[in-house]
Formats: sequence, structure tokens, C-alpha cells
Amino acid sequence: MTAETISLDSDALAETVVAALEDAKAQDIRLIDVRHLTSMTDYMVVASGTSDRHVKSVASSVVSTLKAAGRRPLGVEGENDGEWVLVDLQDALVHVMLPRVRDFYNLEKLWDLPPEDAVGGSED
Repeated sequence: MTAETISLDSDALAETVVAALEDAKAQDIRLIDVRHLTSMTDYMVVASGTSDRHVKSVASSVVSTLKAAGRRPLGVEGENDGEWVLVDLQDALVHVMLPRVRDFYNLEKLWDLPPEDAVGGSED
């Protein structure tokens, strides 16, 4: 493990996550920059799997890819059911969901606000 792989900044981490999702054949991958909304994380990544087995496999692929890059997740939730798996990478929260679950919770709408809306409107 080199210092270069351990020191992934949040942008490089997000790119690595998206690449891992693409490699695992995740569908409808959405990368949302939330730095202007919260200090909890820099990116929300939302993707869909075609079945509960695929959701689990996609999330596992993300975890394996990041571990190989020297970045272990803080936690992984939802692996047993496989309808919605959350991978907490601190600088990125990865949500892999079944399409029906994704449609119901609509995380993209909750988190995809323009910067001016996040701070109470524009200063014009």
C-alpha cells in the first residue's frame, strides 16, 4: 500500500466509487456534490441494482475496490436484505438500491439542490 493510494481526496474517492459502480454494472449512477449542503460528507452517490443479489454484489464491489486503494469504509448497512445498501466512506456516502426503493425515497431530489438554495437564496 502506497501513500498515494491511502490519501485519496474526496474528488478522487468519488471518481473511484463511480468507476467501481460502472465495473459492477450498476445502473443509473448519480454523483451529487453536497459540500454546499452539509459538512457530513462531500458526495452522495446513488445507483441502482437489478435485483437484491445485484445490489449486494455492487456494494461489495465498491468496498473491495476502495479497500484495494487503501480506503476502508466506516460502515456498511443493509447487506442482509439487499434492497438498499449504504457504504459510508466518510467523504462519500454510496447508496445502492433497488429501483422501486430508489423511486420511493428519491434521494436525488432531497440532496440535489443548487448552492444558492442551500444558503437561503441568492444575494441579488
